[in-house]
Amino acid sequence: QVQLVESGGGVVQAGGSLRLSCAVSARTISRYSMAWFRQAPGKEREIVAKHRWSDISAIYADSVKGRFTISRDNAKNMVYLQMNSLKPEDTAVYYCAATGRIGVLQAQVEYDYWGQGTQVTVSS
Repeated sequence: QVQLVESGGGVVQAGGSLRLSCAVSARTISRYSMAWFRQAPGKEREIVAKHRWSDISAIYADSVKGRFTISRDNAKNMVYLQMNSLKPEDTAVYYCAATGRIGVLQAQVEYDYWGQGTQVTVSS
């Protein structure tokens, strides 16, 4: 069973930075595509960034492009989300997700494993 645990959330002022971490309990994450989703109050969960193992590509939502960076350390079974130039609209619970599937991997249903989430609050 694969388990994911996020950390690194908190409260930050607009313009600040946070780095989220996701520890994955698996033999290896090298054959898993990893993603970060977020869910703001009253809104649907949306994908923020994904890193596919099949083509080693990182893809971002337009709303975070140029500000957020997803990265992974396969040797440590860790995934990160570096968030810079944070805005109040980035306030949400952030979730780490993993899947062994191959495909577009844009929808929640394509991800088999989820963390419990970590709260990020950006004050104006």
